[in-house]
Amino acid sequence: MIVLPSGPSGDCCGGGKFGMTRRDLLRVGGSGLLGLSLGSMFQLQARADEKKGGGGPGWGKAKHIIMCYLQGGPSHLDLWDPKENVPDNVKSVFRPIPTKTDGLQFCETLPKLAAVTDKATIIHSMSYSPNGLFNHTAAIYQIMTGYTPDRVSPSGQLEPPAPNDFPHFGSQISKIRPPDVPMLPLVMLPRPLQESNVIGKGGTAGFLGPAYDPYYMYQDPNGQVNLDDFALRQEVSQERLQNRARLLDKVNAAMPEVEKAVASYALDSYSKKALELILSGRARDAFDLTKEPDSLRDKYGRHTFGQGLLMARRLVEAGCRVVQMNWPAVANGNPTVDAWDTHAANFGPIRNLHGPKLDSGLAGLLEDMEQRGLLKETLVLAIGEFGRSPRMGVSTSGNANAPDGRDHWPYCYTALVAGAGIKRGSVYGKSDATGSSPAENPVHPIQLLATVYHAMGIDPSTVVMNHLNQPRELVQAEPVTALFGS
Repeated sequence: MIVLPSGPSGDCCGGGKFGMTRRDLLRVGGSGLLGLSLGSMFQLQARADEKKGGGGPGWGKAKHIIMCYLQGGPSHLDLWDPKENVPDNVKSVFRPIPTKTDGLQFCETLPKLAAVTDKATIIHSMSYSPNGLFNHTAAIYQIMTGYTPDRVSPSGQLEPPAPNDFPHFGSQISKIRPPDVPMLPLVMLPRPLQESNVIGKGGTAGFLGPAYDPYYMYQDPNGQVNLDDFALRQEVSQERLQNRARLLDKVNAAMPEVEKAVASYALDSYSKKALELILSGRARDAFDLTKEPDSLRDKYGRHTFGQGLLMARRLVEAGCRVVQMNWPAVANGNPTVDAWDTHAANFGPIRNLHGPKLDSGLAGLLEDMEQRGLLKETLVLAIGEFGRSPRMGVSTSGNANAPDGRDHWPYCYTALVAGAGIKRGSVYGKSDATGSSPAENPVHPIQLLATVYHAMGIDPSTVVMNHLNQPRELVQAEPVTALFGS
């Protein structure tokens, strides 16, 4: 039996009690139903219905998406939207530096990224007014699915993932735009979306069913990645699988047309794609960073975030539609270890940990993608679920904040977008004098999600049916087409 790993078994994000997981769906070999589960997944994807529409700037420019998800909420004021001539309890300790984009300054925490802003657009006006979304879980759910959760506790946390959740945007794309080659359609790495003990919320296929869940690659790409499960087991040779495939082709060809029409288990071209995925070694090769030169790995940064982005580039290069690289820390984790949640000690971690990792990883990705010609067809986003409060030491979410900490701030923050026709060396929107609210062109995170669908050539108002067979739009927002060039 060949098994592709899906992360820790039994946890919420792996499916757990909610039914069959992607681990189950990606099992092939060892029985007369060789290739059925994965083949069924491809067949489901190919049957997806899509509403025709769209057009305009940026329409259909993207073949792939890389979401650099800065889980935990990075401080826009201490990274890429510095403010001067502001009170001491607002001003960052980091000095502003020029970037490659005229009139745009970053903090000194991002010198490498400042040198490649000519490849991207910076959005300084991300904004939403929370409806119980002060804390991470609900805010993550919103940006990943395009919908506000129905039930939010006073703390802002949600219940664990459930089958009736709205699907992750990558799951929607996987269904409507399956890969052109035998490749995993959606990969999430290197750890789940998580706040406290709520794991994986917003990171599943929800009512689309587990066939469209992400492939969860929960290993540290900066460590020794175990690829054994991607290989044929010794007792099942490649020749043996190919012989089985040829035999199944003969059986399938001999079936009467009526039987083919009613036999949901008939092995057809989708099962062949399942076999090709295993036999070609495409996925295994994509996860293998040892194939990259040391100099390039050094450029991305020898840390989890940097090596994860290098893995993301390899995955889209191999044909993966959507890759989400989560910032490798629990959303509300310890900021002195690796979390963006800087309720205390805001400046030290950003200077010594977060800033350098974000800087080398994201700059390395943009340069590498550009040099390989991948940026033309890949939409890259870097964003958190919110920013941090302009005023130090105040509580905006009910959390305790130290005098040197910033609280959650959804009212105004920054995102980076690049590739797939996005304007280069551009700034969209503007924050006010203290980075507290948008002064021009506010962008709701759901609008940014609509822009992702638009770039993929998918009308954001496309209707899908939920678990109760009720119609639901992908998102209820219009894309921000002004982000794209002509």
